Amino acid sequence: MTHTGEQFYPEGVHWDDAICIGTLPELLATAAAQFGARPAIEFRDRPISYSEFEALAELAAAAYLRAGCGKDTSVALFLGNTPDHPINFFGALKAGARIVHLSPLDGEIALAHKLADSGARVLVTSNLAALLPTALKFLDRGLIDRLVICEDDRWGKVGTPQAAIPDHPAITTCAKFIDGAAKPAQWPTISPDDVALLQYTGGTTGLPKGAMLTHGNLTAAVSIYDVWGRPARAKRAGVIDRVICVLPLFHIYALTVVLLSSLRRGNLISLHQRFDVEAVMRDIEVKRATYFPGVPTMWIAIAALPDLDRRDLSSLVSAGSGGAPLPVEVASILQRRVGMKLKSGWGMTETCSPGTAHPADGPDKPGSIGLMLPGIELDVVALDDPTKVLPPGEVGEIRIKGPNVTRGYWNKPQETAEAFVDGRFLTGDIGTMDADGYFFLVDRKKDMIISGGFNVYPQMIEQAIYTHPAVQEVIVIGIPDDYRGEAAKAFIKLRDGAASLTLEELRAHLADKLGKHELPAAVVFVEELPRTPVGKLSRHELRRKQAPKEEMA
Repeated sequence: MTHTGEQFYPEGVHWDDAICIGTLPELLATAAAQFGARPAIEFRDRPISYSEFEALAELAAAAYLRAGCGKDTSVALFLGNTPDHPINFFGALKAGARIVHLSPLDGEIALAHKLADSGARVLVTSNLAALLPTALKFLDRGLIDRLVICEDDRWGKVGTPQAAIPDHPAITTCAKFIDGAAKPAQWPTISPDDVALLQYTGGTTGLPKGAMLTHGNLTAAVSIYDVWGRPARAKRAGVIDRVICVLPLFHIYALTVVLLSSLRRGNLISLHQRFDVEAVMRDIEVKRATYFPGVPTMWIAIAALPDLDRRDLSSLVSAGSGGAPLPVEVASILQRRVGMKLKSGWGMTETCSPGTAHPADGPDKPGSIGLMLPGIELDVVALDDPTKVLPPGEVGEIRIKGPNVTRGYWNKPQETAEAFVDGRFLTGDIGTMDADGYFFLVDRKKDMIISGGFNVYPQMIEQAIYTHPAVQEVIVIGIPDDYRGEAAKAFIKLRDGAASLTLEELRAHLADKLGKHELPAAVVFVEELPRTPVGKLSRHELRRKQAPKEEMA
């Protein structure tokens, strides 16, 4: 059976190609055996080889077992982008534990909820001043029993502010935690069906839910990307890619697309603690990085560089954008000014990242998120009946099925049951599929604006606003409207040096791009727009911050 869109797959790739499923400790062990002395991670100009990385992870695993963290236990990681993250990630997994990712940028309410909900009683953090004080609060509140603190200077001194480590019986440094830990005679048996990761995902309402991602889900995700990229890698046989990792490792996009996939292929991960546009450009121009996966806000920053025409991005063999829809105009700027063809794929926390992607030589379809990847089934169903599959061209909710899709939400049987229909996961994304099998996102179901009885999709308005040369970033939300029920309101950050813009001028610019019911009824110009912990523009956070007294412009 040929799946819609398969005719555009890279040569030699088929939808039903075998997807390999295993465990994450096996993935690392295989990589260490295969690549040995090759550098796996470079951090602060220090390389860590595959063999050294595996040895550090095994030492951590032995320490976790000694501390009683084995099967049916959860270990929370409250870490930024340093080697401490992957070492403890693989260490706890090899001991048989589940990982719980905590975002360093989350608020205390969300973090406390994730700790309590997951049952994690051991928290691993850093002595960085941005992290340790919050972790100590969780210990004081009785949310954890043990706090393991990784000392940042272990990876070289850079002057990052650090906090003093208190003398407390429940606190230990990472160095003391692993000291003297001996490998067991036999490591715990781990199955692909075991939950490897509780990855919390928010949405726009309610408390975050923990998506249960198994070892099988995560290794399948790596394999899906592996199958898709096989022909491109074959053309560059023997080349070791240098992959820029500024995406936070606690996020599923970085975890799967960068960390796990790079280890599987023997790549070098150039690890950055945070996104700094000039540091990334140095990695590309000086160190000749070959792959940079980013989120749209990172590409917006690069596209806004005043000297972009003179920057050298020629080392990049591949560049990706994920985590949120990429503005068409941003992709157009990059292609026009530096010849970079950047396309946006789609995936979710619940799919371990993979969902759709663009073939290198497929038709050019601006705004598309691409074709469903091998082993993954996508369809579009009616908004009022998720069992009714819609034909190409009709707008509905996207459903997904595949070996990478979560089994459900931790301790949430009702939400799990509601998320699946006919064995397929309801994504909450509204979109269409065209006759060629290409998918297009219209918007999140819960972000939709009902204006005068018509469905209005904020993302479509944002795409149109991005075509204005003065606009750098924009978020559109719905606001109450006495006449239409709801109307669109745009929050815009202008480019440096751009002339001021009025609502009337904006509406005039959009008049031939949007329907009258879609035109913004209000606009506010801001210095900065709110972001999620992974750097995506946050419509939810913007809604939350809006004061009722704010008036239309």
